[in-house]
Amino acid sequence: MTSPHLTILTGGSRGMGLAMARQLLAAGHTLISIARRTNPELAAPAGATLQQWPLDLAEGAQAAERLRAWLAEQSGGQFASATLINNAGVIPRIAPLSASDPQDLAHALRVGLEAPMQLTAAFLGATEGWDIPRKVLNISSGLGRRAMASQAAYCAAKAGMDHFTRCLALDEANKRRGARVCSLAPGVIDTDMQVQLRSADAAQFPDVGNFAHLKASGSLTSPEEAARRVLAWLARPDFGTNPVADVRDA
Repeated sequence: MTSPHLTILTGGSRGMGLAMARQLLAAGHTLISIARRTNPELAAPAGATLQQWPLDLAEGAQAAERLRAWLAEQSGGQFASATLINNAGVIPRIAPLSASDPQDLAHALRVGLEAPMQLTAAFLGATEGWDIPRKVLNISSGLGRRAMASQAAYCAAKAGMDHFTRCLALDEANKRRGARVCSLAPGVIDTDMQVQLRSADAAQFPDVGNFAHLKASGSLTSPEEAARRVLAWLARPDFGTNPVADVRDA
């Protein structure tokens, strides 16, 4: 019997995360899905294993400790590979920074940047002795590389994700069997986040018309297609060669 592939995925209960979870749940795969809520529609087929951990990633240290403890109980030899996908993120209330709530800003940065760093540290630390291929895929955004009004917290979280991935790539390159890492922008996807953006008050969000046009012109990618492209990038033999990438560059 072949060893299963292990994937830990955040934000797997809805949107592109849910689509990725469904595509990852194939025979020979073990999936740990971490989200605020479990999704009763997500189920493992024969030959696959699923655990759903209902954790709030605003409490990233607690989530990271649970992951570290679970991994410590596993034997690296029981898996063919191990992958962490940091997908979860939130957009706080859309407004100029001067009109933003401090707690709202803190929540967005905890979920979008702090938790991915904490989970990545836990994952890599707990699996460093595993003699198997390991990967970290951070789901970034074009807004981490392009400024936008009324989006300071989201842009900052994604820019931070890109840059910590660059630093992480340097760390891992110095190890005998370092993990391969990439911060990947997945394109514009037809999810609840897009609904939030195109429904914003134009007086608070100058780019609202651009997001409305993306929907009206059919320019948004479905969550299922976006998930397929992201997972295809993850499977590329040159994954991690460029630590910051865009799926549209394929």
